[in-house]
Amino acid sequence: MNVLLEGDTVAQWPVWSTTAWVVVTDPAALADARELVEVELAAVDRACSRFRPDSELAAVERADGEVEVSTLLADLMAAALEAAHRTDGDVDPTLGNALVQLGYDRGLPPVPGPPIPVQVRPAPGWRRIRLADRRLMVPSDVHVDLGATAKAWTADRCARLVAGALGVGVLVELGGDLATAGAGPAEGWRIFVRDQPGDPACVVTVPSGAAMATSSTSSRTWRSGDRLLHHVLDPRTCQPADRVWRSATVVADRCVDANTWTTAALVRGKAAPPWLADLGVPARLVDQSGKVHSLGGWPEEP
Repeated sequence: MNVLLEGDTVAQWPVWSTTAWVVVTDPAALADARELVEVELAAVDRACSRFRPDSELAAVERADGEVEVSTLLADLMAAALEAAHRTDGDVDPTLGNALVQLGYDRGLPPVPGPPIPVQVRPAPGWRRIRLADRRLMVPSDVHVDLGATAKAWTADRCARLVAGALGVGVLVELGGDLATAGAGPAEGWRIFVRDQPGDPACVVTVPSGAAMATSSTSSRTWRSGDRLLHHVLDPRTCQPADRVWRSATVVADRCVDANTWTTAALVRGKAAPPWLADLGVPARLVDQSGKVHSLGGWPEEP
């Protein structure tokens, strides 16, 4: 996704194997907005990156017991556990070991490797993690991955932070997770929605304060032997979710909510449309043939 603005109100840079975008309504605030976001991204990375042995989360996992953690890590973990609860476990933060075993043990793209034996098994399960206020316990056999929620939660946090500190309208996008805050453009934020080049695209307008997320089975992929793997795992099998959908996009009040629904939609596969319809959220699903399925008030496309 990209906002349809350019010039001195837009900044972009690589981060977390993806791209960060910051767009503000006042060009004079752009440098300060980018600095605020960069500082926040660095803090989140130190708190919960599974690719850093010196992250706070890594220290919690090594502790093999209850640990008092920072407010930031507690909030990130709370968001992950809430997503698991709201999706009946389809979005599960205990898939870290499965991702490592599948070859996703460093930033993307992983190096292609030899065939990996298929080991179908359930994830350890999010209910085994205990969080009370800032007291966190992760079992010794669990490796946490917050990839399904942390990026979206951080987009929400950064948008609020910039709007509050600088008094401007702002859009923050982190690799398909988009949040807005403050007084945005009068006509709304115009967003170009497309997952991969060649996929069907559309342009939508969202009001300031709205959020959007896209999850994909095509954008973060790697090869193991002759298998093409992707990063959205089914917690019931610890294997990549069936590729029923190329991508799923949802509009919500919070980016972390939108990303929760899109991730779960990919895991649920053919069951996703009625589930999203029951939620009543504007959603756009692109199937493997490239056909677009619009739900919940998403604008119909030709």
